[in-house]
Amino acid sequence: MFKRRHFLTLAALTASGLIHRSWAAGPQQPSQSVDAAAISARLARLEAGIGGRLGVSLVDTAGARQWGYRADERFPMCSTFKWLAAAALLRRVDEGREQLTRRIVYHQRDLIPYSPTTGKHVGGTGLSLAQLCEAAVTLSDNTAANLMLASMGGPAGMTAFVRTLGDALTRLDRNEPALNQAVPDDPRDTTTPAAMTADLQRLVLGDALTPASRAQLTQWLLANQTGDKRVRAGLPAGWKVGDKTGTGRLGTANDVGVVWTPQGKPLLFAVYLTENAADDARRDALHAEVGRLIAQLMS
Repeated sequence: MFKRRHFLTLAALTASGLIHRSWAAGPQQPSQSVDAAAISARLARLEAGIGGRLGVSLVDTAGARQWGYRADERFPMCSTFKWLAAAALLRRVDEGREQLTRRIVYHQRDLIPYSPTTGKHVGGTGLSLAQLCEAAVTLSDNTAANLMLASMGGPAGMTAFVRTLGDALTRLDRNEPALNQAVPDDPRDTTTPAAMTADLQRLVLGDALTPASRAQLTQWLLANQTGDKRVRAGLPAGWKVGDKTGTGRLGTANDVGVVWTPQGKPLLFAVYLTENAADDARRDALHAEVGRLIAQLMS
């Protein structure tokens, strides 16, 4: 039985990027902010309109504001794990244990459905680790993601990586495509919206990676080609978005990332939707509505 969480506001965020600790510390006190109550009601209406379960975490780091709706409930990650897998490999590069130029040769038997890049390079000299990361983050290439996981000790290796970030909640248990089953109440391959925005804070805006690796990760997120109909669809022209989407069974449709206003102010977002019978267009429209909400909050 899931508990509803209402929007939360924080008086301040620490300059050291420890925002994730506020979410992990236990139940939060309800916000008295009128804005938070109005936003919570707006998201509740979106959730009721589409059915299923919606989870949202929004963090305005520059304005020291934070909101969450079901932000500490578990949701299936689906392909949103792929940006974290890329970050895990970049950490290994930073530590001298990996090289982005290392080539990985794979075979026809390794290919699984939806592999737009890896499907074109079977055998031969394979692809570099950098190319696999780019394919997984920007195109959601499933075979690339599995090859990346194999390079860090499998799903358990990625889970171990997020633990080093202070994320005690996110867990990856299976490879593609099994991780997309999205069975209700199954903790496998899940995260919480709040945990995901905390990871974005540490990895994209914080110092959990070297500046070079952080820039590379940001570049891959900005180049994503799968999110045009989701959160970014509701944002004004001229705003930059770096994101990673995820899609799975039971109407699961996710989008996580960072929005930058034209003035360079970042907002972290994680939007998770599952357990609904809506069609793709309605699910995308919900994400776009969250994008419009973000634009209002940051204007």
